[in-house]
Amino acid sequence: MSRALLLALAASIVMPGVTAGCAQFSPDGGMGEVASGVAREAGPAAGKSVVKVTGPEQAERTRQQVAALLAQPLAADAAVQVALLNNRNLQAAYNDLGVSEADYVQASLPPNPTLSLLSVAGTGVANFEVRLIGDILNLITLPRRTAIAAEHFAHARHQAIATTLRLATDTRRAYIRTIAAQQQIGFLDRARATVDAAVRLNASLGEGGGGDQLDQAELAAFYAELSAKLGQGRLTARREREALIRLMGLWGGDIDFPLPPELPALPADLQTLAAVEVEAVDRRIDLIMGRHDVAALAKSLSLTQATRYVSMLQLAGIFNSESANPLTNSNTAINRGGVGLDLQLPVFDTGEARERKARDTYMAALNRLAARAVDARSEARSAYETYRGTYDIAKFYRDRVLPLRGVVSKEIELRYSNGVLAGEGLRVDLFKYLVDARARIGAEAAALDARRDFYLADVDLQAALSIGATPNGQSASPSMQ
Repeated sequence: MSRALLLALAASIVMPGVTAGCAQFSPDGGMGEVASGVAREAGPAAGKSVVKVTGPEQAERTRQQVAALLAQPLAADAAVQVALLNNRNLQAAYNDLGVSEADYVQASLPPNPTLSLLSVAGTGVANFEVRLIGDILNLITLPRRTAIAAEHFAHARHQAIATTLRLATDTRRAYIRTIAAQQQIGFLDRARATVDAAVRLNASLGEGGGGDQLDQAELAAFYAELSAKLGQGRLTARREREALIRLMGLWGGDIDFPLPPELPALPADLQTLAAVEVEAVDRRIDLIMGRHDVAALAKSLSLTQATRYVSMLQLAGIFNSESANPLTNSNTAINRGGVGLDLQLPVFDTGEARERKARDTYMAALNRLAARAVDARSEARSAYETYRGTYDIAKFYRDRVLPLRGVVSKEIELRYSNGVLAGEGLRVDLFKYLVDARARIGAEAAALDARRDFYLADVDLQAALSIGATPNGQSASPSMQ
């Protein structure tokens, strides 16, 4: 009879947790939703590259994919794919997602019962007691705690999406800066070659008695200035390329990948976003994570309120066996069974502090989410205005400034060259030639910077609509570098 009671008590302790249901590990550790989320925001090509490397075979396939992408001039999308496949910090973020899933599954499991064994021996008698103890409060609150853990796991999935998109955004920025710096080198090299031709022309005239030493010194100084700028440009290009290499996780022979010679031409049309604020609020990953945080804290507040006065409740099934006692002429063993209930009385701690802490924590998260939504709207408007403004500036340089500067430069160069060859250097003096050359070089460099700024603004606009960006164009969250 007592054993039957003990079995019934054990079943009452264990079965509710079993019937409540336990979460199961997903086949891909949550990476399916990460891949689809990245594909939705960054495009299918980038989304297909989201891979969590879990073994040597997969690592080898990833290495072959990276090698194939690096074997040809690297486009922006290809650079992003290499980073998503090869960046170890990103792989660590995917490992963090696996840890979060393990925490979720662990939180959904019912508490293990405790088996307590007690043996007491005295004068002529032995007493043996078995207790099977279950945390009833833990079982009762298991569905709510599982729901809270599910919100945390959803937050972790969106955190992995945000980390992936942030790496893609930073890689695109680094790629644009690298190409622009490389293009500046080519432009300065051509400009220096043009000045070198003028230096040689004046030097040959000087040897024939038709040149001027001051003119030759001015041209030599201008050539030296361009050489210094070219050296600075090469240093900048190396620095930008190294930033790109770090984001793509490359080393050894892989760092010698080829790049296209220049940035693409300006697009014919701009994106039109009539409801840029609404789109940012709907798409921003940080807002989605904030909503999951608020939902989890709301469930935590509800759980705290429900368990304010009862923080410990344990039920025990007890089986006690007492051996025969010859001192009392008792030759019969005595078996007993019963139930034990442990309840913590809220005498000093009534749970008010826990409830107030949970309520203020929830309200703080709610206020931060509202503030973040305001920031998202502002960032989206600012990013879109920058996108439109940089396009107009780059287009004005392309369509107005450079053509006009080209006409002036061509005329001055023609008159200067003809005047020097005819011995009429006063027709257009060297000072005007140098002033125009500096203005032309400055205009070309500014036009290239304007085109670079437009493509960076395009990246920043997409970031402002998906992961958020600060006004200086950097990621709102810490960089993957």
